[in-house]
Amino acid sequence: MNFQQLRSVREAARRNYNLTEVANALFTSQPGVSRQIRELEDELGVIIFERNGKRLTGLTEPGKGILKIVDRLLVEAENLQQASLEFTGQKSGTLTIAATHTQARYALPKAVSHFRNEFPDVRIALQQSAPDHIAEWVLSGKADIGIATEGLSQFPDLVSFPCYRWSHLVVVPDGHPLLTRSPIRLEDLAEYPLITYDVGFTGRGHIDAAFDKAGVRPDIVLTAMDSDVIKQYVTLGLGVGLVASMAFDHGRDKGLRAIEASHLFAANTTRLALRKGAYLRSYAYEFISQFAPDLTRSDIEQALQGGDPL
Repeated sequence: MNFQQLRSVREAARRNYNLTEVANALFTSQPGVSRQIRELEDELGVIIFERNGKRLTGLTEPGKGILKIVDRLLVEAENLQQASLEFTGQKSGTLTIAATHTQARYALPKAVSHFRNEFPDVRIALQQSAPDHIAEWVLSGKADIGIATEGLSQFPDLVSFPCYRWSHLVVVPDGHPLLTRSPIRLEDLAEYPLITYDVGFTGRGHIDAAFDKAGVRPDIVLTAMDSDVIKQYVTLGLGVGLVASMAFDHGRDKGLRAIEASHLFAANTTRLALRKGAYLRSYAYEFISQFAPDLTRSDIEQALQGGDPL
């Protein structure tokens, strides 16, 4: 039994049994992946995967139990490497943070700036994507920390913590008719073309849910992942923007005005996610303390080892 065999099993399950993708992820060949899996099955005397000819189609019942053990073994192997660096006093390394664009652009800079001053020898790698991809990166070990909205709490192999709450704003050009309506209603918004986030990004689900509940059909003419893109097209007069509150700056966003909309859309919670059982370097805890000061190291360690997250 070796780690390459274990990684082949884990990646096969993660990548929907597509051995070509597994081979690419592990920098090897498809026949090599098949051989590693078969050798492990022969050694254990257990068939881990169901097959249709040479193609993997799923996990057997014993395979489901074995996969859980494989996951734990590989996590502990990675933890051992991290712990060795920590205990030998090495202060260098890479902290990989996966976040949505809005979090990376507006919520992270202060914490990143402080962290760089405290740990100049640690490289920060920022990855940006949708919450589902962020969760996958944390689960696979490609990212140490994931930061996004409530969707991160839906993955059982992650522990996630609430960091802060925020709402959406309506953004319009100076002089727009909506500025005269107070309080603004969903029906008012539906009179204009709307520009907001792609489905799955930055609380878009709460926007859709509010219109659905009210029986109001919005005219969403343009969507984007990036708050700055949304505001740019509002400036061009293509529609009314719905953006995260932290994405609007009265001093920077010249020519635009923000209208309070917290009464229209449910509040959103930004969450920070970690992989269950992971060993975090001290500098990772320091970053978390800067981004979410209410989270203590003891709370995080308890949750990582199986305790209830916040």
